[in-house]
Amino acid sequence: MHGPHDHPMMHGARRARGRSGHAGAHSARMIEDFRRRFLVSLVITFPVLALSPMIQGFLGISELIGDPADLWVLFVLSSVIYFYGGSPFLRGLVDELKDRQPAMMTLIGLAITVAYVYSTAVVFGLPGMVFYWELATLIDVMLLGHWLEMRSVTRASSALEELVKLMPSRAGRMRKDGGIEEVPMDDLREGDLVLVKPGEKVPIDGIVVEGRTTVDESMITGESRPAEKKEGDDVIGGVINGESAVVMKVTRTGENTYLSQVIDMVRRAQESKSRAQVLSDRAAFWLTVISLSVGSVTLVTWLALGSEFVFALARMVTVMVITCPHALGLAVPLVVAVSTTLAARNGLLINNRFAFERARDIDAIVFDKTGTLTLGRFAVVNIIPGNGWSTEEVLRIAASLESRSEHPIARAIVETAGERRLEISAPSGFSIIPGQGARGEVDGDQVLAVSPGYLKDNGLDPGPKIHDALSAEGRTTVFLIKDGRVIGAVELADTVRPESREAVHGLRLMGLKIMMLTGDAEPVARVVARDLELDEYYAEVLPHRKEQKIRDIQAKGLHVAMVGDGVNDAPALAASDLGIAIGAGTDVAVESGDIVLVRSDPRDVYGILKLARASYSKMLQNLFWATGYNVIAIPLAAGVLAPWGLVLPPAVGALVMSVSTIIVAINAQFLWRVKMQFPEVAA
Repeated sequence: MHGPHDHPMMHGARRARGRSGHAGAHSARMIEDFRRRFLVSLVITFPVLALSPMIQGFLGISELIGDPADLWVLFVLSSVIYFYGGSPFLRGLVDELKDRQPAMMTLIGLAITVAYVYSTAVVFGLPGMVFYWELATLIDVMLLGHWLEMRSVTRASSALEELVKLMPSRAGRMRKDGGIEEVPMDDLREGDLVLVKPGEKVPIDGIVVEGRTTVDESMITGESRPAEKKEGDDVIGGVINGESAVVMKVTRTGENTYLSQVIDMVRRAQESKSRAQVLSDRAAFWLTVISLSVGSVTLVTWLALGSEFVFALARMVTVMVITCPHALGLAVPLVVAVSTTLAARNGLLINNRFAFERARDIDAIVFDKTGTLTLGRFAVVNIIPGNGWSTEEVLRIAASLESRSEHPIARAIVETAGERRLEISAPSGFSIIPGQGARGEVDGDQVLAVSPGYLKDNGLDPGPKIHDALSAEGRTTVFLIKDGRVIGAVELADTVRPESREAVHGLRLMGLKIMMLTGDAEPVARVVARDLELDEYYAEVLPHRKEQKIRDIQAKGLHVAMVGDGVNDAPALAASDLGIAIGAGTDVAVESGDIVLVRSDPRDVYGILKLARASYSKMLQNLFWATGYNVIAIPLAAGVLAPWGLVLPPAVGALVMSVSTIIVAINAQFLWRVKMQFPEVAA
């Protein structure tokens, strides 16, 4: 039954919670099932070992407990192990044969079936020797390996469930009469006002309309420092409110919320097949073919050499077990799961796994300037007073006049005066001088804030003191005129982010070329490039030309990563080998970026490249562990050294294979130790 508000689009977070919950419950049941089957089979294995003629002979106790009836007891106990403990592998065998894709379950299923059928035939009169004990130990080892592997996979995917748990189930919605009512999350609509008390989780995406506080965004963006939020600032659902209560207006609901988008993006990335995974799947298929072929040849060869059928059969079973591609099938998916969740925890969202894998080959990083390497807004960088005037007085008069303007330059001047706690006066008769500045009366005096062009057009001289102090390039200058005389100047610039220097330092330590691409004027670009010590920069590049500039750089033989805002830089991001959209904030759905960086922090570029390299290294290591041992193990399993007394039993073969699988699972977990933070800049 659906309530009156149960529209599908309004249940993104709930559906994400439901999908993750069902998947988690299913995984938990499977893990518990394998654990139970392993423990039951293990307990039954002890009497199987005690009753097996080969084990009795090895221990020299056959005269004490040897009895013909032992074979029938052995048959019953082994049947329980085969049908109960081995049922997951038998079902897998049937499924793979139905799909015509024989793989690891085919190998395991055939190995235990051959062992069981042959041993049972011996019990019912066929001359030979039973090896139920090998069947039992093989199933035990395989169940143990599967149980441990599934636990590893579950841990790797647990970050998704942690993201879902961030969302509270209810919210305090404000009524029109000013009261507060507790409502389910599904009842919230865009435009609703919600009260968030200190220490509470923000229930949904919104914008602060009343109050000022700090929020802990560490679980969302990976940023450990509390973020200050005031009126007009966006807040992400799931973060923890700090010291003050705030009122926020709901801006996103259902599947449009930031967290729902992150969950879906992480899930898609985990489920998508990477290039290395496709290769490993193909290798697993051929390994299965090789296993069946070599196993058959081994059986025929030993029989042709006059060996007993039991021995030849044991060699074939061992070959089939030891070449089982279980570890190979797990090698890449586990790394994918860990790397994707690790990236998400640090505010780095992987959109395209193919591009993420290519990140290891990147030679050059090309940054957009405005909003990426710089703050993307004007800031006062220098105040030059004229003769008889102080810095504070020049700034106070300029801020008083500009307090009526909405221009970015005016706002920067007013903000600087506020930071210095200067008392500004309200101007009168304020008016705009089109393209050149503004005029008005401050404290009864006529004041103008104008561009250099105004001075030139009106023949005004700023004086040698101001003229000599002005920067030669890369800054915007506002001259302050009072009663027809220049009394000072204010220089502004789009300032470099403090994080940009550390980002460039870390990326250079990785051996990368650092470049900048901007539409700004040459002098402005030159100042930023010199400040950050970039290898190259390209200025005055129009948006539609940026894509071609990326291709020009690639034509030099370089693999290029483009870092931009994901909107104006979309063509360049798409043309690059790795497109990194930075500063996405609450807008996660940036289709132009292969990687989306939640924070407006260029240092995260270092983090994603470090993770990409570490992930690729882990994939190679896992593929080696999953396949490399076969070079030695297959000949031993086939009995090459049997003439010298070295024979590898099927159970030992299963143990070797499972050890390889467990090593792969453990090795993937070491990715959690990757330090993605940038290295500190040397003093």
